[in-house]
Amino acid sequence: MSSGTNASPVSAAPTHAAEAARQRGFKFVLGVVFLDMLGVGLAVPVLPLLVGDFVTSPDDQARWYGILAATFGLMQFLCMPLLGALSDKIGRRPVLIFSSAGMGLNFLVTAWAPSLMWLFLGRFIGGACSASMSTASAYASDISTPANRAKTFGMIGAAFGLGFICGPMLGGILGSINYHLPFYVGAGLCFANAIFGFIFIKESLAKDKRSGFSFAKSNPFASFRRLFTRPDVGLLIVVFALSAFAQVLQQTTWVLYTNFKFGWGPKENGIALFLVGLTAAVVQAGLLSRLIKLMGEVRLGVIGLAVASVIYFATGLATAGWMIYVLIVLNFLSYGAAPALQAIVSKATDPTQQGSLMGSLQSLSSLSIVIAPVIATQLLAEVSHYPQGDWRMGVVFYLSAFLQLIAVFLAWRFFSTRGVPAHPANRAAAVPTS
Repeated sequence: MSSGTNASPVSAAPTHAAEAARQRGFKFVLGVVFLDMLGVGLAVPVLPLLVGDFVTSPDDQARWYGILAATFGLMQFLCMPLLGALSDKIGRRPVLIFSSAGMGLNFLVTAWAPSLMWLFLGRFIGGACSASMSTASAYASDISTPANRAKTFGMIGAAFGLGFICGPMLGGILGSINYHLPFYVGAGLCFANAIFGFIFIKESLAKDKRSGFSFAKSNPFASFRRLFTRPDVGLLIVVFALSAFAQVLQQTTWVLYTNFKFGWGPKENGIALFLVGLTAAVVQAGLLSRLIKLMGEVRLGVIGLAVASVIYFATGLATAGWMIYVLIVLNFLSYGAAPALQAIVSKATDPTQQGSLMGSLQSLSSLSIVIAPVIATQLLAEVSHYPQGDWRMGVVFYLSAFLQLIAVFLAWRFFSTRGVPAHPANRAAAVPTS
């Protein structure tokens, strides 16, 4: 096994050594995905509060954190296709190692930041280097067979979800000791992963299968053109966009909102965000098939959106911190809405176009991460001076609820006028016309 950067591609020969190399490579990929999401989660309960060390008022804290969040989202949006295209040119291994090392550097810069501008530098680096999901998926595809590819991608999705579940909890616990500690731990994990990859992991993409690099392939806006070629599901695309935007609005301001309104610190927010991730995982990994069998994809999609609207509004009105934990659990149906709607769109899509359409939907969600934080934190800044417990502090959640309500109406209109792609449960559960 070579440790140099020009390590030969993983052999396709069915030898024990080749299989061991493939397994080791896949574990490394799982580690990259997990640590990317863990790193994002580690920062969630702490970074908004860390911004407060460099500003003089809560409204400035909210505004600057929104710009920081948008910076991270913009770099991720721009660099995700760029890293994917680059990996087609030079191979997956160097891009994945670079991403892990870059995330480690991002954490160190954030931990050592002497000023707000250094926090921006950390977010700039982190957003660019956390966009390795496409490359990780490509590596997994290279080393898997058609028979086990779905299982492989499922494990990548599980690693992604596990990182989201563990990150906020660990960040909250460490942040309650010291705001900088989560970033040191994150840096150590990422550098260890990069070193492991450099020493032990072989390249998965043979040189004769590599393609040239072009900026056209790495253009993140190109995927949006595909959304406008599907008039048959165009209204559902709007539903996805509204729902994604509403989610990012409340996610961006969650920590500052609970801090301003209930006096929560990293520990309380870490527990709450862990509960969010756990609830989502239980629904999407364990209950989703049962819910679809019981309700049908249409009812689950529409009712899930409606439940989210009610829960967002109730979260804005909450007068005590314990209510937040209850509302998180009551929101469980909303975690089945997106998968159910995606399944409907998928059934109406030609098999050869599945990947491009789903990639376009992902790009749409990514764009929300760029725009929504600025809007959400500006709104929160306007109400940050109100006393703890004031209902007006929930303005961002009221906006999220309103957008979700529009999504419910549009989804109902779509299904009541166009019908649903063939599925027995959907025909039984079709939303009635009024």
